[in-house]
Amino acid sequence: MYKRILFPTDGSEISAKAMQTAIGMAKLAGAELFVLSVKEPFPYSAISEMQPVPPQEFFDAQERIAAARVKEATTAATAAGVPSKGHTVEALHPWEAMLDHAKAQGCDLIVMASHGRRGVSAMLLGSETQKVLTHSTVPVLVVR
Repeated sequence: MYKRILFPTDGSEISAKAMQTAIGMAKLAGAELFVLSVKEPFPYSAISEMQPVPPQEFFDAQERIAAARVKEATTAATAAGVPSKGHTVEALHPWEAMLDHAKAQGCDLIVMASHGRRGVSAMLLGSETQKVLTHSTVPVLVVR
């Protein structure tokens, strides 16, 4: 069965649902849960002198938000008796960070949410879940 489960979270309502599934799966399998929140990189531009937020302030805010998401999941896992570890990483492409993290941690399952966008919005916004599904070498459980 599964021994190391990755749960990437973006803090959304659907991620909260996926969190419960990930914790439940980990508990049933006796697995360890790895929680990941991906931070956005600073939006550097050609007109860097006119940035509305200084880079360090942006980085600090991103870290606070990501750390809070991770803490919510690891706290819930601990309450359920599931061992967990939490990490935050910065990445331009969250799906790549998720797959890299799963590989680095030796995860054998990824449990993640899907927002279920369809049509033009899915095409324009893209789907991190779809990209993970397409490129993952380990099983992915998608919660909707």
